[in-house]
Amino acid sequence: MTAQRRRRLVLASQSPARLGLLRQAGLAPEVLVSGVDEDAVTAPTPADLALALAEAKASVVAAKPEVHGALVIGCDSVLDLDGQALGKPADAEEATARWKAMRGRAGTLQTGHCVWDTASGRHVSATASTVVRFGEPTDEEIAAYVASGEPLYVAGAFTLDGRSAPFIDGIEGDHGNVIGLSLPLLRRLLAELGTGITELWAPVEG
Repeated sequence: MTAQRRRRLVLASQSPARLGLLRQAGLAPEVLVSGVDEDAVTAPTPADLALALAEAKASVVAAKPEVHGALVIGCDSVLDLDGQALGKPADAEEATARWKAMRGRAGTLQTGHCVWDTASGRHVSATASTVVRFGEPTDEEIAAYVASGEPLYVAGAFTLDGRSAPFIDGIEGDHGNVIGLSLPLLRRLLAELGTGITELWAPVEG
């Protein structure tokens, strides 16, 4: 498919990790942040909350006139630990307490995905779940990790592709989902809207 005919793809997220995953998969999305007040969105379970946030972000961006005709992707992640939804920690103290609570245990990273086809007005959504088994970092390692600042910017206060990677013993499920976006789920959602993911591939340079 030529660049002229390829559908515009818009990512309704400021996450560098999500943008990186899409680019690595051959896609070239534009980024348009939704500005949704995440604290105002509520849901009965962590999985429901992740989905509600993803749908809210995608719908806000899809409604913007400048994206008409584009495919809009909205995502949001929360960690389900004992039925509690954990997003980004508010501060270093919360990040420290969270890591001390998580170590040696397992939680489920829930990522909501929503894709809007602004040309047809249709949208589809689903949540992907990945079990994360946390290692047992020492108090000193936790303090050093929190001091790096990284956990303040990621859901659950950890990420697989950063400084916390040595503190994750393993996962069960899609690793991309933990980083921020499940590419297999995205492919299925696009197919539901009648778009093959290969149709969105950017031309190979060189």
